[in-house]
Amino acid sequence: MSHQLPDVQATSPDVTVGLSQVGVTGVDKLVKIAREGKRPIVLTAEFEVFVDLPGWRKGADMSRNMEVIDEILEDATREEAYGVEEVCGEAAERLLERHDYTSKAEVSMEAEFMRRERTPASDRETQHTVDIVASATATEDGTREEIGARVTGMTVCPCSQGMSTARAKDTLEGLGVDEETITAFLDEVPQPGHSQRGHATLTVEASGAPSVDLNDIIDIARDSMSARIYNLAKRPDEDHMTYDAHADAKFVEDCVRALAEGVVEEFDHLADDAVITMSQSNDESIHQHNAHAERIVEMGTLREEIET
Repeated sequence: MSHQLPDVQATSPDVTVGLSQVGVTGVDKLVKIAREGKRPIVLTAEFEVFVDLPGWRKGADMSRNMEVIDEILEDATREEAYGVEEVCGEAAERLLERHDYTSKAEVSMEAEFMRRERTPASDRETQHTVDIVASATATEDGTREEIGARVTGMTVCPCSQGMSTARAKDTLEGLGVDEETITAFLDEVPQPGHSQRGHATLTVEASGAPSVDLNDIIDIARDSMSARIYNLAKRPDEDHMTYDAHADAKFVEDCVRALAEGVVEEFDHLADDAVITMSQSNDESIHQHNAHAERIVEMGTLREEIET
């Protein structure tokens, strides 16, 4: 004789406090992203899925969440998607539809992405890794999707470089070198400064799907630091990176400003209410602490600030 199992999640809790996020994390799925005229990119993505929970309900339907996320992501692996943010958006919308007590559904994902490139001086083929981040939030007012990337690069501290330049100038003057030659030399040969590995994050969030190319986001982020870095580096490449980095020394704040400039230049078509998140963290080489700077701003405000 069968009996119906009780729906404990639908009962009232002892403490009637609403929760902003209830769901599951660490959901791994393969996702295929279509490319025109090329084989699709296959990503191993880790998803997080959340809904909000009203105070009168004891729990969310975890099995239902998993059913929906499995369904949409299994579809995405069979039928190629056009963007990871669209996968998140579709999943969030289905979550909202299937949970009648929910006013907001959120789906986010991260994945490691490999891009082929050539080294800057020796021109050898290599690859570099990028962390893709994407998310979507669905409410009764519509869906907002976000796409972005975290990349690594190299920065050089302008302050320590300035001290090295002053020392070099004093030394050259002591050796009797004339002022014009000293200036020409220091303009041509950037002096040492302490360098660090930098981590730039850039994301774009908009109503519907942001009309931006992930590769453009990656390039803006990589070029916001003093120099790009490469997995493969022969001696000419090492010299190229070292020179480039010291020729463009940047504070952590300067890197965020460079991100802002790149966004306005490359994505000027974005609506004013698109939200841009820009952050830079540097693993300091001469300190135990790290340096960090960030800005979260609407595109309209950022556009006005850059243009004035």
